[in-house]
Amino acid sequence: MSEALEKVSQEIEKLQDEMVETLVELIKIPAISPDYGYEGEYDKAQKLLEIIRDWPFDKVEVYNAPDERAKNGVRPSILAYYYGQDGEESPRIWILTHIDVVPPGDLSKWKSDPFKPIVKDGKVYGRGSEDNGQSLVASLYAVKAMMNLGIRPKRTVILAFVSDEETGSKYGVEWLMREHPELFRKDDLVLVPDGGNEEGTFIEVAEKSILWLRVKVRGRQVHASMPDKGLNAHRVALDFAYHLDKLLHEKYSDRDELFDPPESTFEPTMVKNPADSPNIEPGEHEVVFDCRILPRYGIDDILADAKALAEEIKERYRKEFDGEVLPEIEFEVLQRMDAPAPTDPNSEIVKLLQKALRKLRGKEAKVGGIGGGTFAAYFRKLGIPAVVWATLDETAHQPNEYAKIDNMVEDAKVMAALALL
Repeated sequence: MSEALEKVSQEIEKLQDEMVETLVELIKIPAISPDYGYEGEYDKAQKLLEIIRDWPFDKVEVYNAPDERAKNGVRPSILAYYYGQDGEESPRIWILTHIDVVPPGDLSKWKSDPFKPIVKDGKVYGRGSEDNGQSLVASLYAVKAMMNLGIRPKRTVILAFVSDEETGSKYGVEWLMREHPELFRKDDLVLVPDGGNEEGTFIEVAEKSILWLRVKVRGRQVHASMPDKGLNAHRVALDFAYHLDKLLHEKYSDRDELFDPPESTFEPTMVKNPADSPNIEPGEHEVVFDCRILPRYGIDDILADAKALAEEIKERYRKEFDGEVLPEIEFEVLQRMDAPAPTDPNSEIVKLLQKALRKLRGKEAKVGGIGGGTFAAYFRKLGIPAVVWATLDETAHQPNEYAKIDNMVEDAKVMAALALL
C-alpha cells in the first residue's frame, strides 16, 4: 500500500464518528419524489451544502432541474470538485450518489421512525441509510480525509449528489447530461456506489433494459349479480396478464450468466380497480409489469407482442353497448431504459477498482451484470466506462433499512484509493 493511501485510510478511521453524525443528519430529512406526493430533495440538498460549506473544495456547483411540483420548483443536484495534482488538467473520477430516497412504506413494519435514525450495534437505521446515504457519506469523507492531510490525489475527484434516481432520473442525471453536456468527458472514470454485495467483491459492468408497463383495461361496471349486463374489466385484465406473463417468459427465455438472475424477468407488481364493494363488477382495471430485459432483446419487440396479444384478448371478450365496442386495452410506459453496451471488463476503472480492493482488502472482485437500473447506464450511453460497486447488506427499500458503519468507513478507503492510485 502506498504511503499516501495508508495515511488517508488512517485519517478516514479517525473520522468515523463524524461520518455517522453526518449520515444521521441527512437521514432526518425526507427527500422523496413528487411522484410519490412529497416535496423532493431541496431541503436535503441545502443541508448537504451547509455541511460542506467550509470544506476546501475547489469548486461547488448547484444545478436545479425545474419541476413545479417540488419545493421551490426545483430538483437540485450538487457537484463538488477536489482537484488532483495537476489542477484542472488532472484526469478525473466521478463518484455519483443520489440524495433522494423511496417512501418508508408500511410504518407498522418499522421498529422505529424511518426519519428519526437510530445508531445501534454498529448500524445506522433509517430510510435512505443504505440507499444511498452510506455511499454518499463515504464519498464525502474519502475526500475530507485527503483535505485534512493536505494531500492532492492523482485524479480530480468530482462528487456528484444527484436528485431523482429512484423515479427514473428525468430530473437528475438525464437532465444534467441533456442540459449540461459540457460537464462530461470521454476519458472520465465513473463509480456509482449504489449496488454490490456484503463482501464488496462484485463490480457491476452491465445492466438489463428496464420497462415499467401499465396496462389499463376498460369494460362496463354493473352489479355482480347481473354480469351479463356489463363487462368485467377485472376478468379481462387477469386473462391478459396471465397470457402476457406466459408469452414473455417463453419467447424471451435466453440466459446470460453475466447477470444475476441470468434471464429476463417479467413481474406483475401493481393492480388497481375502483370496485369498493364485493358486489361490484368493475368497469376498469390496471395492472403494472416490471420487466428487466437482457440487452439482446428489444423493448419495442416486447411492446409489439403485448399489443398483439391485447387485440386477441379484446376480440375474445368483445361486446357492444350502445354502439361502443368494449373492452378497451391501453398501454402506458411508466419508465423505459434501453440497456447500453456494457463497460469493458478490461477498462481502466474496472482494473483500478480491482487493484484497490486487492490492496486494501486482499480480495479478488468479480465482474457481472444486474437487473436494476443505476446512473451508470447514462454514462455508458455516452461511451464513458462506468462501474457500480459498494459493500452493502442489501437492505434498500426494506423496512428497518440500515447502513453498516464498517461498510461506510471501509468503502471510503476504496474511494480514496481510486483517486490516489
